[in-house]
Amino acid sequence: MTLTVGVLASGRGSNLQAILEACARPDFPARVAIVISDRERAAALERARAAGVEPLWLNPKDFTDRETYDRTLVQALQSRGVELVCQAGWMRILSPAYVRAFAGRALNIHPSLLPAFPGLHPHRQVLDYGAKVSGATVHFVDEEVDAGPIVLQAAVPVEAADTEETLAARVLVAEHRLYPEAIRLFAEGRLRIEGRRVIVLPEA
Repeated sequence: MTLTVGVLASGRGSNLQAILEACARPDFPARVAIVISDRERAAALERARAAGVEPLWLNPKDFTDRETYDRTLVQALQSRGVELVCQAGWMRILSPAYVRAFAGRALNIHPSLLPAFPGLHPHRQVLDYGAKVSGATVHFVDEEVDAGPIVLQAAVPVEAADTEETLAARVLVAEHRLYPEAIRLFAEGRLRIEGRRVIVLPEA
């Protein structure tokens, strides 16, 4: 069985590209069915087209409120048989309607070692705090921002000369490795949520 994935992306889509490339491998147990963006000219939509994946722009200005937008988002995903949703640079806060619809079936990636430095500008937060280690976190989505149960993490050392840009570039390499791995584990049925913990089960 191949897992059907939907991706939400607002920007350039580099994590989307890593997912698409993983899904193109014959031994990978997932495929991307649709990429949805809240921005008409998001590069992520072009990446989807180039990979032969359906792109969909949902314009927030066409909706009266966030919940109405998210109900439409959920319907678009469900109508395409999406079993797992991956937020990849999705810049909108999602409503409880979305979280309920995909509880335990929605992942996000954040460029820090959560629970440290959640929210906006994590690399700036890391450097301002003087942290020696940063990294990337894949977690399940819940109703709090960057607070869901953690699936995978990778540490990235902070160098003395780092700027936001240089740190971001190194963390991105870790992100591109982690996200496809998290999807693979989910597709293989090897992730079990126990309270705040995610147990990674051994291969069958």
